[in-house]
Amino acid sequence: MGGLTLGAPGVRATARMVATPGGLPVLEGGGPLALRRTRARGPYHRVTVVGAMSAPLGGDRIAIEAEARDGARLHVDSAAATIALPGRDGERAHYDVRLGVGEGAELRWLPEQLISAAGSELVMRTRIELAAGARLVFREEQVLGRHGETPGTLLTRLTVYRAGRPLLDQELAYGPGAPGGWDGGAVLGGHRAVGQLLIVGPEFADRPAEPKVLGENAVLTPLAGPGLLVTALAPDARLLRRTLDEVLRAHPPTR
Repeated sequence: MGGLTLGAPGVRATARMVATPGGLPVLEGGGPLALRRTRARGPYHRVTVVGAMSAPLGGDRIAIEAEARDGARLHVDSAAATIALPGRDGERAHYDVRLGVGEGAELRWLPEQLISAAGSELVMRTRIELAAGARLVFREEQVLGRHGETPGTLLTRLTVYRAGRPLLDQELAYGPGAPGGWDGGAVLGGHRAVGQLLIVGPEFADRPAEPKVLGENAVLTPLAGPGLLVTALAPDARLLRRTLDEVLRAHPPTR
C-alpha cells in the first residue's frame, strides 16, 4: 500500500498505481509522490506523478510501483523534473521503481528528467517484469548537475524480465563517487545529459530492429529478445529529449 513514514534520517514512502482495462482501481500517493489521474489521448489510462515536496533528499527511501494488468493500457508521466538533493547528514538517498506489465497490456513510462544536484548521492533501482505478450515504452533521462554546477553521485540499475527470463540488466554510475573515467571520452565525453529509451513488444519477434548510429551521440541496439534500446548523450536536456522523441515517433504503438 502507498504511505509515508517519517524516520531518522529521511522519509520512507511508496506510491502505487494499478491499471485494468476498465480503470484505475488503485491510485495511492506516498510522501513526496502524489499521483493524479489526468486526461489521456487514445485508449490509455494516464497518471501524472506530481512532486508534493522536495525529494529525494539524502537519507530518503522512496518508491513508486505501477502495474498494468492483462489487457490494460497505462501512460505514466510527471509534472516536472525530479531533483536529487543532498541531505543534512550526508546519507545516500534511495529511489526504487517497480513496474509490471501483464499479458496483452502496454505501459508507457515517460517521466521528466532526473537531475543530480551537486552534493547529492542517489541510488536508483528500476525493476520491470513483463508478460510474454506485454508491450513497454520506457524512457529515463539524467541531467548531471543544475546549470553551472558539478553533478552529484548517481548510481542506477535497470533490470528487465520478460516471461520470467532476463532481458536487460545494466548498471551506470556518474559523479564524484563513481569509478574513475565516468566523464572521459569512453563514457560521457564531457556531456551532462544522458538517457535511454527501451521499447519491448511482440512485434520485434518477427521484425527485429536493426543496429543503427543516430547522429553523433546516440545508438540503437537490438536486444537479444523482442525489443530495442537507444542510448544517447547530449550537452543539455532539450537536445537529449529531441533525440529520444525521434525514435519514439518511429516506433508508435502497433495495436
